[in-house]
Amino acid sequence: MGRGVGWGMNLLLYGAPGSGKGTQANMLRARFGIPHIATGDMLRAEIQAGTELGRKAQPILAAGQYVSDDIMIGIIRNRLRRPDCEPGFIIDGFPRTVPQANALDTLMVELRKRFDCVIYLKVEVDELLRRLSGRLVCPQCQRTFPPGTRACTADGSELAQREDDKPEAVRPRIEIYLEKTVPVLDHYRASGLVSEIDGRGTIEEISSQVLVAVNGRSSSSPRSGEVARSAGGTGTAGGAGKKTA
Repeated sequence: MGRGVGWGMNLLLYGAPGSGKGTQANMLRARFGIPHIATGDMLRAEIQAGTELGRKAQPILAAGQYVSDDIMIGIIRNRLRRPDCEPGFIIDGFPRTVPQANALDTLMVELRKRFDCVIYLKVEVDELLRRLSGRLVCPQCQRTFPPGTRACTADGSELAQREDDKPEAVRPRIEIYLEKTVPVLDHYRASGLVSEIDGRGTIEEISSQVLVAVNGRSSSSPRSGEVARSAGGTGTAGGAGKKTA
């Protein structure tokens, strides 16, 4: 893999609902032995642990609102300082806005880390609609399944369709995601970090593209102790796969 002792692999992963992002996150976690960090999971862990940040976040989430950027960055700081993140990590779906991206860049400098690659799974809207509109979910474990699946393969529960996976709800979700995500991707394109992956094809084909992109980027990455690159810096070398300028 071209990863020696002292090297880290720090990734950001993006993809609209239905793009297969969760599948690729699990592949990367298993392949490289680095944690998959999702903001929702982090928030729940802080609340369950009763930390100061968790106590601040709990009433905000209970009211159905988004927690502030300061709280999110604090939670991410705590997570990235854990020993299991030393060899690298995958942050899933964060930052969601350019101000969050700027705050995360500052945090990476503070932690003396940098991002190696930003993976974006690109799937056309019509294909996303097709995938999501028929998707079924297990009400117990929340695993998702394709149309026609009779029961959850993990616990045998009867599957159902989520309200926000019905056709009339899917398109607005996708459009909102794309509207918010494009500026963040542009932020990281300025540093030459974005690798755009065609999200069509088999899981194996997409995984292969993702691995080529990640390994191409990481082959020229500095050691994990180096200071993170600012958004306005020069691009990284390498980056096989379908990249955007």
